[in-house]
Parts: sequence; structure tokens; C-alpha cells
Amino acid sequence: MKITVLGCGALGQVWLTALAHSGHDVQGWLRVPQPYCSANVIDPLGRVSNRTFIANDPLFLAQSQLLLVTLKAPQVSTAVKNLESVMAENCPVLLLHNGMGTLGELKGLRQPLLRGITTHAAMRDGTVIKHVASGVTHIGPGNRKSEGWSAIADVLHDALPDVAWHDNIRAACWRKLAVNCVINPLSVEHDCQNGALRQYSREIQTLCDEISWVMEREGQSVDSQSLQDQVFDVIETTAANTSSMLQDIRAQRLTEIEYITGFLLRRARTHGFVLTENTRLYDMIKRKESFYGRERLSTGLSGSWQ
Repeated sequence: MKITVLGCGALGQVWLTALAHSGHDVQGWLRVPQPYCSANVIDPLGRVSNRTFIANDPLFLAQSQLLLVTLKAPQVSTAVKNLESVMAENCPVLLLHNGMGTLGELKGLRQPLLRGITTHAAMRDGTVIKHVASGVTHIGPGNRKSEGWSAIADVLHDALPDVAWHDNIRAACWRKLAVNCVINPLSVEHDCQNGALRQYSREIQTLCDEISWVMEREGQSVDSQSLQDQVFDVIETTAANTSSMLQDIRAQRLTEIEYITGFLLRRARTHGFVLTENTRLYDMIKRKESFYGRERLSTGLSGSWQ
């Protein structure tokens, strides 16, 4: 299968490597056009893979049978829209990122649009990407054109298991959003790895109470206690991990807060809710971002993804 991976950061390099190992014809797509991109990945078992892939080839993109988007949420819509006219109309676009809100931004996309979430964890260590934890990827339809594309889950599962198809992916997205709304900003506030959040059970309870109010109004069958249980499960399984938001803050990069807590707060307002604790954490992250200075605050390198 011919696959273009849009965004060659940590997660993108993991997918490039896995798809190539499974025999797929893959290329990377970079913000600043280059003819090649490298992927240097250490998998969870300590095995090293060093590969070079072609990159930013418009003909390859036009012939691609899948566009796998591993960018962070603030970059997604602009990047995909810039490539829309080059891609075949029947080429599915799969979004894999934290947070929610990009489906609305890509509402008029010509191609089938798939939404996914993943619990695979990867991080950059110098010039090497460490795939620090295997996980599960859940995907499903993001627009009407994508409802017949469940076979994509089998293709991806063969490359990087586990991958599951959901006819209603929105429920899984809301669950992942709830966890991200708790762990990401709390880890920034306390400047700690995920495992250290065990001691903040009262804050976690308050956050989950507020999140559950919104989720129930959004048609999700959930209660605060089940959200707390899920959050603590993730804290335990990722205890040694540094959240992506804390990594962004330490590197003075734009975070995904607008698509995580920001999305939650926007939905809360439509239902007449005021989420005091979630708002406090949102404001804290925005203040930290503002301290960087305009010259440092960016979504990455200059360029247009074209």
C-alpha cells in the first residue's frame, strides 16, 4: 500500500518504520520540503531501526492510498488543506492526535476523513526516537465518506498492533480527551512525570466531576468515578512518562491546550457550565505559553507543508 505520513516527529517516525517493515511503500511529508527524511527508532524491546525515506514527493502523494497525519492538533487543519488538491479524492485521511476539534475545521474536505487516537508513546532523545510504550490505536469514521473504510484498521494492525475500528469513534475520543484534560495540564502545573500525579487525588476528582458534566450533555454515558478510575489506570501504566504537554512547555513550543481543555471549555459554555478547575489549568498553560515571547512560540519550523 502506498502511504504518506504527514508529520515526521516522534510518532510519525514510529509509524514510518512500522509500515515500512510491513512491506508498505511509504514516504514522509515535512513542513520544510526535503527530498528525504530519516527515522531512527528504538522500539520497546530495544531494537534499533535506522532508515531513510523519500519525502515531499507530490507524485507519490497523488498516488497515495492513505494519508496518515501524526501532527499535533494546532498544525493539522492547515497542513491537510494545503495537500487536499494534490491527493486523490478517494484517498482516506487519518488524523492521529491528542484533543478534539479538527474534524470541524476539516468539515469540507473532499477525501474520506478518519479520526483516531492512540496510546502508543514515543519521545525524542537527541537524534533518536524512543518508542517507550506500546499501546492501542482506535480509529473510526470522521465524515460520511469514511464509513466504508474499516479495512484500514486491519492494514495498520498488521504494521503496529493493536488497532481497532469503531463505528462510533467519538466515544473513544471523549474518553481520551478526559484523560488528557487531567494528566497533561496537571503534570505541567506540578512539573512532574505522570506517576507523581498519584498524590493529587482531590484535584483529579474535581477535574473529573467537571468533565463528566459536559460529557453527559454530549451524549456520553459516563460518571466521575469511572473517569477517575481511567485516569489513575493511565497514571500507573505511564508512570515513568513525561506528558506531551510538559515536553512542549519545557521546549517552549505551542501546546495542544486549545484542542484539549480549550475544546472542553467551549463545549461546556454551550451547555451553560462553568468549569472552575479546568479553567484555572487552562489559564495557567496559556500564561506559560505567553512567557515564551513571540519569537519562540510556534508550531515548528517555518514553512507551509506544501
